[in-house]
Amino acid sequence: MTTSLLSPKYQVVIPKEIRKSMNLKPGQRLQFTEKDGKIEIRPILTPEQLIGFLKGEKPLEFEREPDREF
Repeated sequence: MTTSLLSPKYQVVIPKEIRKSMNLKPGQRLQFTEKDGKIEIRPILTPEQLIGFLKGEKPLEFEREPDREF
């Protein structure tokens, strides 16, 4: 388990091994959520970072509704 210290300005440094494994970059936006007394931090991905995100996944299958005649 890795720890970090909360500064007097309420700032926290994300440990290097976590920044590296999640490919976090300076200036990247993060989302904070409080749930059951715990803090979740998630990176907000840019459209460029989402390109190829589902690469290799099975394509979504859907069935289109038939056209209606009025």
